[in-house]
Amino acid sequence: MQIGIAGAGVLGRLLAWRLVRAGHRVTIFDPADGPQARGAAGWTAAGMLSPSAELECSDLQVFQDGLDSIKMWSEIVAALPGAPDFARHGSLLLAHRGDGGAARRLVDLIERKAPEPHRPRPLDAESLGELEPDVHGPSLAWFLPHEGAIDPTQLMPALYEGAKTADWRWSRTVKEVGTGFLVAGGLRHVFDHVFDVRGLGQRPAKGPAAGCMDVRGVRGEIFLVQNRNVRLARPVRLLHPRHRVYIVPRRDHHFVIGASEIESEDRSPVSLRTTVELLAAAHSVLPGLAEARIVHMETNLRPALRDNLPRIEQASGLTRINGLFRHGWMIAPAMAERAIIQAGIPFPSRGATAA
Repeated sequence: MQIGIAGAGVLGRLLAWRLVRAGHRVTIFDPADGPQARGAAGWTAAGMLSPSAELECSDLQVFQDGLDSIKMWSEIVAALPGAPDFARHGSLLLAHRGDGGAARRLVDLIERKAPEPHRPRPLDAESLGELEPDVHGPSLAWFLPHEGAIDPTQLMPALYEGAKTADWRWSRTVKEVGTGFLVAGGLRHVFDHVFDVRGLGQRPAKGPAAGCMDVRGVRGEIFLVQNRNVRLARPVRLLHPRHRVYIVPRRDHHFVIGASEIESEDRSPVSLRTTVELLAAAHSVLPGLAEARIVHMETNLRPALRDNLPRIEQASGLTRINGLFRHGWMIAPAMAERAIIQAGIPFPSRGATAA
């Protein structure tokens, strides 16, 4: 089949990779000037695969998609060029004693929503020290054993390379998407099926429009720091009454530090307040980061719908996917596979099941 894809973020690249491997002819349109241009929200992400922890703001469908996607990522990464990093060592929830009340409320919420094998397991100081010797300061800790992490900055180029036989149309902003067609570069392109995965790019320039989801941008801010003397084997989240600060290890003693969400569509650089609060919080968990060097800082907007839940809208010849919010990398493989199947496109389904 002739397949058109509007958007080359994580969903667009996953769809292209899946469909090319299934033998379809795929054309992807994106406003970025090339495969390494960091415009899509997928570049500005920590890559946490945390279905249990994300039950704080998601439902059981997102949870299940997260579990299925972790299985899929293990297979996808093994098939991609460049051996992108993928780890499944679990994750940690941490809290300082003064924040214990807020932390326990969140943990109680996860325990009520998650199936028993995926509920947080309390850790004493000795057990925490065995898992993460360089973590000091938090007096409360819980372990989520079935979680993991990937590196989006490795996977974005790897997915492109894995689908390089597709027709990638860079510097092409899609102006309109309809049943079996899209308009880009002033031309109407006709396909057997079109996938619209533009995120915020799906939003019309002038007010609401028929057929478009009511999507908004949610600001995310991250720091990349490095200290070769600090060790961390798995993602950690510091539970705080005002925000969730996460630290995610990456290759060569790099660490991503960020917070979950800011209700703003401001794309300006990271603020002084964010810098002070996030880095101080990270230091309170990993004191060794005091001598870390700030390598990079970045902001971007995550696409979110009103209920903060993802949605697939299916019609003959057209599929729209949007609203992955802060769960993009965690659920993208399951969302992409389900969208392909619902569209009726011939595809060798792997039949993902619950963990």
